[in-house]
Amino acid sequence: MRKVFFFLLVTAIFSSCSNSGNGELTGVQDRTKFYHPDPYGMKFIPLGTYVMGIGEEDVPYTQMNQPKRITVSSFYMDETEITNNEYREFVYWVRDSIAREFLGQAGIGGYEMIEEDLETGELFDPPFLNWENDIEWDEQEIALELEEMYLPEDQRYFRKKEFDTRKLDYKYYWLDLQEAAKKDHSQGGDPREASFANRAQGKTDRSVYVKEAIINVYPDTLCWIHDYAYSYNDPFSQSYFYHPTYDHYPVVGVNWQQARAFSMWRTRMFNVYLASKGQAGVNDFRLPSEAEWEWAARGGYEANPFPWGGPYSKNKKGCLLANFKPNRGNYIDDGGARTVIVGHYPANSFGLYDMSGNVSEWTRTAFDKAANVVTWDLNPDYTYNAKVDDPIAYKRKVVKGGSWKDIEYYLLVSTRDYEYQDSAKSFVGFRCVMPYLGRSKGDNPSKASNVY
Repeated sequence: MRKVFFFLLVTAIFSSCSNSGNGELTGVQDRTKFYHPDPYGMKFIPLGTYVMGIGEEDVPYTQMNQPKRITVSSFYMDETEITNNEYREFVYWVRDSIAREFLGQAGIGGYEMIEEDLETGELFDPPFLNWENDIEWDEQEIALELEEMYLPEDQRYFRKKEFDTRKLDYKYYWLDLQEAAKKDHSQGGDPREASFANRAQGKTDRSVYVKEAIINVYPDTLCWIHDYAYSYNDPFSQSYFYHPTYDHYPVVGVNWQQARAFSMWRTRMFNVYLASKGQAGVNDFRLPSEAEWEWAARGGYEANPFPWGGPYSKNKKGCLLANFKPNRGNYIDDGGARTVIVGHYPANSFGLYDMSGNVSEWTRTAFDKAANVVTWDLNPDYTYNAKVDDPIAYKRKVVKGGSWKDIEYYLLVSTRDYEYQDSAKSFVGFRCVMPYLGRSKGDNPSKASNVY
């Protein structure tokens, strides 16, 4: 009896140390601890403030920069531009997904679409692909079913069997938060408060904000020729994306829409992996805003005209610090005539390579000369999701950094330029960012390892 009384007494004492169940506000217990580790190949860019647009004189007299003090939140950025081999992983994933779909439709075992979670019975929409088995491309039955993925015999060059890259379409979905942010209380609220625009378009449920896009993911390998019609660039068109020599060169011939699709795919792949390990997901990968790109390029120094800090494009030894068009066209003076391997030149103070030169880089920001005037001074960004039938001026996206074919002026971090979102160029690539979960590095509660 005394043992039972002692046990009850100890239980009561320990119970009194907790507020759980006694009416006190304690928050939801047993929440997953989270620590934001550094994504592979990315550098942490701390939050900061700077005068966006401040730089050297306006050489072409474009009057596109209105200097403005802004603040940018913390984020991660790829330390180099996305390379051919990294983008090839995306292309191969799309290719293999299409192959699995063909095989599943043909009833070949192991490649069926997974439409239902076997544990919960939940239906997947769209269904997941079964990635359990590697594709046996040389197996006779499989090869026969996948014949449709290759070029027809009458279109083959010297009878070489090649994939028909025109069929490498990637379907993805995204949530139009800008549209969803418009007031719409027509679902579960007072219909009189619904915005006229949303009611007129019949937007009465959340599903209308989920958008679908289908993008062909293969780079335009002919960009080397159509960018420079009177120049011999045939070898680059034939081998730049294909040959192992260029695996670690920046991918080009990728338009803004393809770069955006790559970011969507990268997010999906990463979060699916984290979910399989029982870990919380992270923010999306995406293209950087113009403000984020410029802050990252400055390396934390507000008045840096170039990523390396100084006002000159050469170091003390007289060596050029980026791949561009120096002097009056002496392309090889910097060590490369066209693109060069990423990370060849010194990194800036944030550990980022080639923020100026090599290839210009897409941003998510729509181009407008007066954007700085109307945007907020905290994480400013001006975006517009241009449609196919929109005027061409609506399809302009900001590119930054200058490239191998540009003069020094375009290497300045403040210089603004643009390309059209559906155009692919031999001098434009991209890199991704991921917004940081939290205020600054180290403020997450968990002290877990920084390895996924």
